[in-house]
Amino acid sequence: MLTTRPGPRTTSEPRRPLRVLITTDWWEPVVNGVVASVQTLRRELIALGVDVRVLTLSQGIRPHHEPGLYRIGSVSAALVYERARVGMPSSRRVLRDILNWRPDVVHSQAEFSTYVWARRIARTLSVPLVHTYHTIYEDYTHYYSPSRTMGRKVVETFSRRVLAGTDAVVVPTAKVADLLTGYGVHQPLHVIPTGLDLNKFRPARSTEELADTRALRADLGIAEEQKVLVSVSRLAKEKNLDEVLEMVAAADRPDTVLVLVGDGPYRAELEARAHSLGIAGRVRFTGVVAPAEVQRWYRVGDVFVSASRSETQGLTFIEAMASGLPLLARRDPSLTNVILEGRTGWQYEDAAQFSTQLDSLLDDPLRREQMAVAALEHAHATFGAKKFGRHVLDVYEQARERRSPQIIRRQPVAA
Repeated sequence: MLTTRPGPRTTSEPRRPLRVLITTDWWEPVVNGVVASVQTLRRELIALGVDVRVLTLSQGIRPHHEPGLYRIGSVSAALVYERARVGMPSSRRVLRDILNWRPDVVHSQAEFSTYVWARRIARTLSVPLVHTYHTIYEDYTHYYSPSRTMGRKVVETFSRRVLAGTDAVVVPTAKVADLLTGYGVHQPLHVIPTGLDLNKFRPARSTEELADTRALRADLGIAEEQKVLVSVSRLAKEKNLDEVLEMVAAADRPDTVLVLVGDGPYRAELEARAHSLGIAGRVRFTGVVAPAEVQRWYRVGDVFVSASRSETQGLTFIEAMASGLPLLARRDPSLTNVILEGRTGWQYEDAAQFSTQLDSLLDDPLRREQMAVAALEHAHATFGAKKFGRHVLDVYEQARERRSPQIIRRQPVAA
């Protein structure tokens, strides 16, 4: 059956809000950068007057629907990646409801289960499919390939094929844009740093917040005169926390304590590594921290440290800056617009640089305070949520403009 895509709205038609369907494999109760990014985008689009619905995966085989949120049935894929799930092939009721709602744009946020749904819905309705590429899969080859070279080839081919079906691709940094260009991706690429709700990330100021910070330090057995290096991340191999431990050992500062906030499958290896380096007494593992409590742990730190090379942008870096922490991180192109050298922190390339830069931060309180203020100001000026929402909305409008009215064949909806 041939159908004609509706043309531009006439002046006699009442205007209705833009309708956007966001699809994502990751949603609450999972806590990660993708979930934080999608929730921020949803909130900011709604604030801009957009009618937003989210399609994601249920935590079981039964689909679930609540206002503005569809969950399709799924099964665990934890053998491949912790807390990952694979969506069931069909839920006709959910699909029918979305098609009747008729979104104007579909914005996918994952390349697997819900991407299949996103592509099907966009093709059926002949509306733009925008995709955000969140993950540098090359850094996760140890989960699915014994060879990094072979794994990279798989990622390159997979990414190129997935993105070929989109109208526009959003990436958080120029590093990711360059990576996709190297893969042979030819869709329009839009570099838009992920925005965060920075109001909940701030230095301790009130009497209650200062007391809470002192209590957290005391619970960890950290003396008042000790300096705290804090890292917030999932304890996984790709986060390269082994190197953080090695850098702390090489710096050889008995007055410092490293606090690793979070948990994950690599914790036992990290604990063993701390013992072998002789610094176990100066490393604290907090274990699982509830999302609503994370901002408290940034306040414990004096400096935020990381050696991760798997970040597409590094939302924890931005949260740390908004919390008034200078950054000390392994050099990576994804941090070009995050770490302003000598102002908001430093990027190191070896143990000697790490030690020198750490000394300059911890031995000069005035300089550390100046960098803390600069980090706070840079976070709010560059990575605010409102700017993020407006820029993504611009991408939607451009993608819609590029799609001229045309005769299309409606794609069959699978049972």
